[in-house]
Amino acid sequence: MFEWSEEHAMVRDAVRQFVDNEIRPRREELEFGDAAPYDVLRKMFQTFGLDAMARDQFKKRIERERTAADAAQSDGTEAARSGADDEERSSGGGGAMFMIPIIELCRCSPGMVTAMGVSVGLTAAAVMSKGTIEQKERWALDLLTLDKIGAWAITEPNSGSDAFGGMQSTARRDGDEYVLNGSKTFITNGPYADTTVFICKLDEGNEPEDRKVLHFVLDKGMPGFEQSKPLRKMGLHSSPTGQLFLTDVRVGRDRLLGETEDVSAGGGRDAAKATFTMERTAVAAMALGIVERCLELCLDYAKERVQFGKPIAEYQLIQLKLARMEVARLNLQNLVFRQIEMASAGRQMSLAEASACKLYGAQAATEVALEAVQLFGGNGYMAEYEVEQLARDAKVLQIYAGTDEIQVGQIARSLLADA
Repeated sequence: MFEWSEEHAMVRDAVRQFVDNEIRPRREELEFGDAAPYDVLRKMFQTFGLDAMARDQFKKRIERERTAADAAQSDGTEAARSGADDEERSSGGGGAMFMIPIIELCRCSPGMVTAMGVSVGLTAAAVMSKGTIEQKERWALDLLTLDKIGAWAITEPNSGSDAFGGMQSTARRDGDEYVLNGSKTFITNGPYADTTVFICKLDEGNEPEDRKVLHFVLDKGMPGFEQSKPLRKMGLHSSPTGQLFLTDVRVGRDRLLGETEDVSAGGGRDAAKATFTMERTAVAAMALGIVERCLELCLDYAKERVQFGKPIAEYQLIQLKLARMEVARLNLQNLVFRQIEMASAGRQMSLAEASACKLYGAQAATEVALEAVQLFGGNGYMAEYEVEQLARDAKVLQIYAGTDEIQVGQIARSLLADA
């Protein structure tokens, strides 16, 4: 794939028109007020039939899994189940139709992509990949349609990049139930989430480094479960971020993903790493949207802004900035195209490939956005101009889902292991 097809272009134009009509007029309240983004995201889902599509795909997947479960029970194997999963993967995972809305939303409001992606992507994916059929029906469909908002809670105040080693949140068995304690921070959708996937360690009296990592599903309003007000932050203002506090929250086994402590079957570090892979691959599409918009704004401004008697576009240093932005745009677009081709072939990026994708995308978006501010000069530093917001929003791509430094380590370990 080397360019968007006519069908892709039609979808792109339709989403862009929706953004121009429904989101840009609300930019002030979303980016500089306290408006939550969920109503407009739901409207987008309804406008493009994404909610209906999600319901249809969910119904088909559950039917396949029930058939596979019956077959596996009758012959005592997992072959039927894996066949259903292979069919799901071979569909391409959404491909271009998944990427295009991300790109277009990021041209205006990257925060909205983060809020949407964590709910529809990370939280729903955790339930869909490791939950029982009953758990999927109980929680996942409402997340996939945005009827309910989800949060995926792994980061803690003292863990940061060392998500597992520094994890202090615990689950302790108490009869047929578990008692959960701990706190999470920097949780996207945390203040408003209806459904939260809470990741913690099973405390059996053993050393923390030897404890199993389990995933539990929590509902808003459960006794002992507190969700903070939105935190103030540098960027992504349209994506509410908060803290979670759990004090002796009692849950049954029905809320343990997979309903088993066998981490090879449900939950565990591998499940979290799979979620990291999904999150990191999406950064290329987010970065592409930011870079496209920055370049577009800079081209217009460079042709209109006159200094020393001529448009600044005629100065070579300005041309150099524009040229470098175009190189970044092409590289990011090629990364997105590669992901689409892989999805069409039923393949997914490895964690190391996803890390490389995120590392480049995050750095390119941040560099381009900061250069856009520089090109705009004093105007670029003013909130009235979009490049100011895009520069603040781009920076977080180098931090969340693993910092640049974490990505470098992941890539290097993979290279050395294969050498």
